[in-house]
Amino acid sequence: MAETVITSQAHRFSIPESVHYLNCAYMAPLADTVSAAMVEGAGLKKHPWGFRPADFFTLSEDFRSAAAEVAGISAECVAIVPSVSYALATAAANLPLARGQRIVTLADQFPSNVYAWRELAAREGGEVVAVERPSQDEWTGAVLEAIDERTAIAALPHNHWADGRVVDLVAVGERCRAVGAALVLDLTQSIGAAPLDLAAVRPDFAVAACYKWMMGPYGIGMLYVDPRHHGGTPLEHNWINRAGSEDFARLVDYREDFQPGARRFDMGEKSNPPLLMGASAACAFLLEFGVDAIARTLAARTQAIADAADGLGLTSAPIGTRAPHFLALEFPEGIPEGLTERLAAAQVHVSLRGNSLRVTPHLYNTDADTDALIATLGSCLA
Repeated sequence: MAETVITSQAHRFSIPESVHYLNCAYMAPLADTVSAAMVEGAGLKKHPWGFRPADFFTLSEDFRSAAAEVAGISAECVAIVPSVSYALATAAANLPLARGQRIVTLADQFPSNVYAWRELAAREGGEVVAVERPSQDEWTGAVLEAIDERTAIAALPHNHWADGRVVDLVAVGERCRAVGAALVLDLTQSIGAAPLDLAAVRPDFAVAACYKWMMGPYGIGMLYVDPRHHGGTPLEHNWINRAGSEDFARLVDYREDFQPGARRFDMGEKSNPPLLMGASAACAFLLEFGVDAIARTLAARTQAIADAADGLGLTSAPIGTRAPHFLALEFPEGIPEGLTERLAAAQVHVSLRGNSLRVTPHLYNTDADTDALIATLGSCLA
């Protein structure tokens, strides 16, 4: 028997029935439990006498453990970061680049995973090489061809943020190890929605912001740091990341050693209850179903949309070439003028990225959302 998909969880989100939000890759709406957790967290600052010194640590450890479970990794390898750019600046500060060496990225990759590498290359005399995707083909072959003995770092996503096409990161990881290159991943557009075995990929660093497919608040994320970098240099030196910081009475007994594992890379003022409690609740929502089941459910919905859009003459890559949760609809006759505005006027919310319409549903969507999208596209193309 085929594995079943998850029934719509629309009742757990504050999305009016008249709104058809198919834009999780832009920003996920918060489940009611996540919003409630954030409000509860804000209440701790409202009454700070109830926020104990131990809470500075327990709340962050709760999120660290939950995020690690979502990603399928050890909590000892998770650092708490405010953004992708912060995490990638940390990676860039801890990876060597010699003059003349290369950093491999994808063409039109999201800027946060480009600027840090451009700065590093300019400072050290290296070069950033942006791999182009051949026509409608997948990315992996071109990426593997670009990684050679000149490559110091490959900085990549699991799937492209605009077209949704995947990179075989297991094969890329093997290639990087063969040539002695480091591997840094931005998994913001995949963790929580697409299975990935990081133990098989073996990246040096991997980051995911929480506000997209991790279904959490803005301003917090997780950074995977491989154990071989646990002795590295953090981007900032804050009090709470040093060993012994649990003892507030001895904070001026300055320490040279750090908290264990990847904790030395945690951002300053990480102990922010609304963000930590909201992000932990978001992880609990995902773990209730499991990433495999979520991916299977989103694959069924994106495929149904692709099949219906095919009847309108729109094309898309098959699942496998694209990620299961990502659908990029392409217009052979060109994108109609004002398309996204007309869709938004009908309360159908998607994104235009490059030459395709990015459609990214989640568990809060229903068949009515698919019907509204197809009907509105049909009227726009008539």
